[in-house]
Amino acid sequence: MKTKLLILWILLSCSVFSQEKKIGITGKVVDGTDFGVAFTSVTISSTYIGTVCNDEGEFGLIVSEKHIKDTLEISTIGFKTLKVPIKDYLAQQEKKIVLKEDVVSLDEVQILSPEKYVDLARKAIKKTTLRKTHQLNILYRRFSTENHTSRFLVEHYIKALDRGMGSYQLDKKVISEIRKSGDYRFLKKKQSYHAIDVMINRHPIRTGEYRNGYEWKKTGGTTYDGEDIIILEGKHKKNKWKKITLYVGLDNYGIYKIETSDLDAVYLYKKHKNGKLFLSYHNREWKSDMRITDVQKKLLKINKNKIEVSYRHEAMVLNIETDRKKMDVEGTAIGNKDMGDYELPYNPAFWKELNMPPESTFYKKSVKELESIYKVSLEDQYKNAN
Repeated sequence: MKTKLLILWILLSCSVFSQEKKIGITGKVVDGTDFGVAFTSVTISSTYIGTVCNDEGEFGLIVSEKHIKDTLEISTIGFKTLKVPIKDYLAQQEKKIVLKEDVVSLDEVQILSPEKYVDLARKAIKKTTLRKTHQLNILYRRFSTENHTSRFLVEHYIKALDRGMGSYQLDKKVISEIRKSGDYRFLKKKQSYHAIDVMINRHPIRTGEYRNGYEWKKTGGTTYDGEDIIILEGKHKKNKWKKITLYVGLDNYGIYKIETSDLDAVYLYKKHKNGKLFLSYHNREWKSDMRITDVQKKLLKINKNKIEVSYRHEAMVLNIETDRKKMDVEGTAIGNKDMGDYELPYNPAFWKELNMPPESTFYKKSVKELESIYKVSLEDQYKNAN
């Protein structure tokens, strides 16, 4: 009996000591005027585990203790890429990272027509983007608002196989984890597909939308990771409201950023260690006016016949895996139903350790609105709704 207890104690001890200690890294990325730099990429350079700053420049990372000797790599368009040893950063009293603006003037080097740069970017996609199958681990978040008040939050942790912006679709996509608030919507506008499909199916490069019917002009210049970038704005010849803006590198013609008038969408790309670009961040917002009933008017305490309904989306790529042997795309297959209708058990331990950006002002406001409806904490909503 004593021998069995001794063996059990040894096994338990080995299990405890084998667990790697986790280190929390938080801070804020600012420019020279102390203004937060939104959606900056913060990455552990040797692993490409990382996160994206919120819209106020704040970030948070949870890493293993073995990464203490590694380096934080901070990169975004318009600023010089900065590398900071993690050990040195943790020793700083003020957890702030100041980026230096990388000013550039393209007046002297811009010798081609805007249409030519767009064409060169199209032809270079196979060389500039990560075309080999890779796994994206994505935090996908959607806030649903009615009459400018948040009434439903859904977050999915998605694993997807991709071959870059040169491919039309994701090869595979599954949901690994879910958490969602109580659904307090009056007007449950649902989609017959997952919201991540919109991110892909309305991507102007993947669909080829940008290739026809647009007039292009140069609107400015900036930099990314030491490369000069030309900013090109395309306006549709017939539908003047349709606009696409491309940020194209002058050295390799890579597309680093895409902005579209369609849903006010933004796509950000960053460099892998092999120099190829992969998706890092996306946001968009859908808005519409919807009619409400007399009963709903009384409940909302308004006299209007219609209210504004919106979906605010964010997709943050938190990790990328290029080694086929290490890819793990297991989970609930994404099909043809609204992302709010998927059901999985809520796993608080998973969400606690996820490298999520700190709560922005909008996020805090939305959570406060969700909690105030029936005076139920968001954590309790997660437990009850999942």
